[in-house]
Amino acid sequence: MVKTSSLKNPRTVLGFLGGGNMAEALIRGLSASREYELQVSDKVKERLSYLSSHYRVATMDDNLELVKSSQVIILAVKPPVVPAVLSEIKTVLRDKLLISIAAGIPVNRLKSVLGKNARVIRVMPNNPAMVGAGVTVVYADPAARPEDVELASGILRTVGLAAQVESEELMNSVTGLSGSGPAFIYIVAEALSDAGVKLGLSRSLSDLLSFRTILGAARMLEETRKHPAELKNQVTSPGGTTIAGIEVLEARGLRSALIEAVAAAARRSQELETAGEKTVRMTK
Repeated sequence: MVKTSSLKNPRTVLGFLGGGNMAEALIRGLSASREYELQVSDKVKERLSYLSSHYRVATMDDNLELVKSSQVIILAVKPPVVPAVLSEIKTVLRDKLLISIAAGIPVNRLKSVLGKNARVIRVMPNNPAMVGAGVTVVYADPAARPEDVELASGILRTVGLAAQVESEELMNSVTGLSGSGPAFIYIVAEALSDAGVKLGLSRSLSDLLSFRTILGAARMLEETRKHPAELKNQVTSPGGTTIAGIEVLEARGLRSALIEAVAAAARRSQELETAGEKTVRMTK
């Protein structure tokens, strides 16, 4: 077993099963808050070495030891290995809270292994969590306690915002919008920068103008709380440059393309979830 570092008088011991990118994002945010004692297990020793050298986290290569010594478990392994990991830890999980960030794994599949009384919360974070600007949606199984939801939300707020849905069926819609959405925005950012280069600007300046324009627009939306249409109208003068550009966007179907892209991503999320039900056997 590999193990490094610990804290005195920890408030809550959080154990991460898996140390991938999203686990690292949460570890980074939680480590900065200094409110929790953090542990992570992973089969890749190089990954453990990296995490222990960069963050305030204890590391080990034994999932059972991690679950035994943690109060809250965060399931952060890749979906195909979820069944094996749950089967391994179910006897020592007992009444501990399990927070799952495993994409496409519904609560009923988790509880088919862990039992109907297991306290499970499913969450859907997104890519900007890696820089503390994410938005994560929480779905709490009825067996979870109100304090479980508050604890999970507090953990997730260390990497951005946290919202909650009452129906797990909405998690596929969440995946389509906030899960896949950053990729759609990255395409917009790249296209704006390419446009600047086409018009004679340097790549570095085009990147700066594109990225900061998107960041500034997002801050305007968040801080003013005004409807996007109202903010759009503020920069759209009669007969001016902006309306000329908007005319092209509408003619080329940007609005409908984005709507259809989110819907397609949500449908694909549902398809993957259904395929998982058929192909991944959750051993009790």
